[in-house]
Amino acid sequence: MKSFHQFISEASAAADQAKRLGLQGDNHGGWYDRRTNEFVAKTQGGKLKFYNKRQIIGGKDPNQTPHEKDVPSPSYNDPNLQQKPQPQPQPQPQPEPAPEQQPVVQEPQQELQQPVATPPPVPKTKGTLTIAFGRFNPPTAGHQQLMDTAAAASQADGGDYLICPSRSQDNKKNPLDADTKISYMRQMFPAHSERIVNDAANNTIFDVLKKAHNDGYTNVRIVSGSDRVKEFEKLSNNYNGQLYAFDAIEVVSAGDDDPDSKSVEGMSSSRMRLAAAEGDFRKFREGLPLDMKRKSAQELFDSVRASMGINENWNLWEIAPKFDYQTLRENYVSEKIFKIGQLVENLNTGIVGRIIRRGTNYLIYVTESNMMFKSWITDVMETKKYTEVKMDRKMREPGKPNTLVGTSGFYKYVADMTPEAPETNLQYGAKPYRGYQVSNIREFINKYRK
Repeated sequence: MKSFHQFISEASAAADQAKRLGLQGDNHGGWYDRRTNEFVAKTQGGKLKFYNKRQIIGGKDPNQTPHEKDVPSPSYNDPNLQQKPQPQPQPQPQPEPAPEQQPVVQEPQQELQQPVATPPPVPKTKGTLTIAFGRFNPPTAGHQQLMDTAAAASQADGGDYLICPSRSQDNKKNPLDADTKISYMRQMFPAHSERIVNDAANNTIFDVLKKAHNDGYTNVRIVSGSDRVKEFEKLSNNYNGQLYAFDAIEVVSAGDDDPDSKSVEGMSSSRMRLAAAEGDFRKFREGLPLDMKRKSAQELFDSVRASMGINENWNLWEIAPKFDYQTLRENYVSEKIFKIGQLVENLNTGIVGRIIRRGTNYLIYVTESNMMFKSWITDVMETKKYTEVKMDRKMREPGKPNTLVGTSGFYKYVADMTPEAPETNLQYGAKPYRGYQVSNIREFINKYRK
């Protein structure tokens, strides 16, 4: 039997998803499209189940596949279902309302007009893209299985595959920066070197999926460790139709064990970081491919130790929290870490958000774009990564200038460092900076025009 807390949590998750899709509830678990007033979904098992994907207005709806009910897009049709077209019924005249009928009281306009994000329309000219997204910090021999699975899956359907390392970097759980990490990965896995992507825009799994959508892929397949299949499956499908649009999203396991878990064959990244912290090169080398030269292995070992800033005060729960969960939880319960308002980054997906709620062993956090997520405390780290996309302040924090390109605050920061620079915000519709008008810009440009 479900606990009251579990019941409330599941109901809240479904309500949040419905709100993002712009649906209206009937207070009984049902959800309606605000524009058409059609019944489209119902809360089941803590998430929305969608109906009437191929609805016939005024007629009998055809049967749906289970996959159609899971995809959060009311317009999605399962391409594998061969459904015979059914004749459209003749529209019936609507009876006029009785004179004594009271008008329906509507909600305030600002609450009704909740914008629903939609991905840009892109011609789907490609088939299926297989993606392996992970931290790989540091890369180990166990990651070979992840890459081989992605390659085999893409060959089966004639599609493409990419290995997308995350951009996360800190001196405890992600010691190697992206460029260094990817350089070693290409040395260690030459068969996949051309598929290992070094793209600064791939901060999260959503960034990778949005790029696949923009590149014209019809379907995507995500390869992950077995303990992360459900997480990627839920995240990727929840935002299909909002951040990107695919006919099908499949998440497959690379095996019984995850490359970053305790029980992986060989050594996990967590154990590699532990060996580096302890100065145990022999143990560290056991987690590397057998054909990797000793000199290269020693260089990787030294790079990891240098990036971790190893000293006598290092803590196991910070470097590999899965191996010292008790200490991690003690620090969490005493509120020494993961405080309300702190920025955290999910180690598996790269998603960054600000903590709004602390559970018994999990956190709920919200991104700058108002997307809400829940993660176990073992799967997140505190971060100072800045993700805001709008800021008028010249200084984002005391002593730290705003360097977010495209914001008015960044322009102010650069203008103050540039002699005779026109001090105005170049963004359309923005107020002038320090009283300068747009005409000053034209005069400044024309003055030096050849």
